[in-house]
Amino acid sequence: MEKDLEAELRTIELMLAIYCRGKHGGKTLCAGCADLLAYAEVRLAKCPHHPKPACKNCPTHCYLPAKRELMREVMKYAGPRMPLRHPLLTLKHYFKK
Repeated sequence: MEKDLEAELRTIELMLAIYCRGKHGGKTLCAGCADLLAYAEVRLAKCPHHPKPACKNCPTHCYLPAKRELMREVMKYAGPRMPLRHPLLTLKHYFKK
């Protein structure tokens, strides 16, 4: 269970890195993206559902609306780029479904 949450957080971290590099131009996460990563880590740690469903399918929306919308934007941008940058992780994600 804990391993699944670690993998989920690692995926979020990689997606934020793709998003931040593409939108904000830095090699490391900017303050706003680092804040969103920290927020996601706290939310994941407090998730009451095990196994954890995808956030968009979750009955309990634990993200604040503004953070949820920002994370949706991150995933929309980074999702199509994940297979090119992290193909094995992407395959794992699709087989996990």
